Amino acid sequence: MNIQMIGVIGAGQMGNGIAHVMALAGYDVLMVDINQEALDKALIIIEKNLVRQVSRGKITEIEMKETLSRINTTLQLPEIGQTDLVIEAATERESVKQAIFEDLVPHLKPDTILTSNTSSISITRLGSRTDRPEKFMGFHFMNPVPVMQLVELIRGIATEDVTFKACKSVVDKLGKTAASAEDFPAFIVNRILMPMINEAVYTLYEGVGSVKSIDQSMRLGANHPMGPLELADFIGLDTCLAIMNVLHDGLADTKYRPCPLLTKYVEAGWLGRKTERGFYDYRSNPPVPTR
Repeated sequence: MNIQMIGVIGAGQMGNGIAHVMALAGYDVLMVDINQEALDKALIIIEKNLVRQVSRGKITEIEMKETLSRINTTLQLPEIGQTDLVIEAATERESVKQAIFEDLVPHLKPDTILTSNTSSISITRLGSRTDRPEKFMGFHFMNPVPVMQLVELIRGIATEDVTFKACKSVVDKLGKTAASAEDFPAFIVNRILMPMINEAVYTLYEGVGSVKSIDQSMRLGANHPMGPLELADFIGLDTCLAIMNVLHDGLADTKYRPCPLLTKYVEAGWLGRKTERGFYDYRSNPPVPTR
């Protein structure tokens, strides 16, 4: 399949990163969001990240300008239907994603591949709500997209080989590595990562260690680049909780029960870096633990 134009649904942290790497690889990108402010902010972030790549000698000024020229934005979801590959990167709530696909499907070209950047939700179930489960799959980037080298490709039960191969070719063109994952809750990376983060929150909840000592222990004792609580703040505590709920509901195993303290932080609106408070308070420099 000849993929030339990419549609990206959602201009948030993941969406703008996906638009960035796709345009840099030579694809024309159309990014949609329901909020013009979000689209404007996304373009500013993309340019800022491209400038950083230029300063580090990873790309040239000309490549940066060409990349920015390939990205267009719209508030009209139907316009995305004329692209060759759609990557949905909306919030990690199944009802939201299903509503988007329901609105988009009537406007899709017959051969458009439809994918989701979901980090945990069933690809088979999402695909079954569209008119093209054979052309539907998971296209899960890691955060931050321009930096991380892995992309999880997840087939639903109906996904055809030609769809997988087309998406794999896109990943190859990006210069990233594709990991093929089966369609089980949270796939590979988050199936392993999120229970570790959840256990770190339990360790805090039970008073085994403080925020500082837990993160310091994993950085220096396990050689992790970020502590698990710092990483949770970076990902977003609402996203962490959503994935743990998918694991708990989908696998019916108590070891995936979300820590009550994680739930409390989300209920408080302390979601991490994006709200300036989570396990750390980012309103001060350097950030200080909130517990």
